[in-house]
Amino acid sequence: MSTFRGLPAHVLLVHGLVVLVPLTAALLVLCALWPAARRRFVWLTAVLAVVVVVLTPLTTTAGEWLRERLGGGSPAIEEHANLGDDTLFYIVPLVVAAALVALVHVRAGRNRPVGRAALALVAVVAIAAGTAATVHTYRVGDSGSRAVWTGVVT
Repeated sequence: MSTFRGLPAHVLLVHGLVVLVPLTAALLVLCALWPAARRRFVWLTAVLAVVVVVLTPLTTTAGEWLRERLGGGSPAIEEHANLGDDTLFYIVPLVVAAALVALVHVRAGRNRPVGRAALALVAVVAIAAGTAATVHTYRVGDSGSRAVWTGVVT
């Protein structure tokens, strides 16, 4: 899909990532650190992580289509594209961390809770994955907005 109702799909899809990545990361950290939140939000967090993984290549592919349609790009657009190409490397750990938190939840539900050291390790992985994915998403979005708006708005 390259356009949606006349708009470039990348422009629309990117907003999904900008909202869902930090939301998923925040829920992931909350679930990793707080058992009551884990019981309530673990499956929503896991689903959101999978949605983000699916949305990422759709967004980058739509961005490549848009860049080609615009006839290449400036150095700023190339920087944005290069950062965008790396996004999946930051999103996959988010899914892995969500799977680990879900595993902790399932084990607790079966009266086989994991030890404190394992819980701490899962929390560290969740915090690191969530932070890295959110910061990278910010960097990609910032570079894209600068590439588009620099010189347009004074």
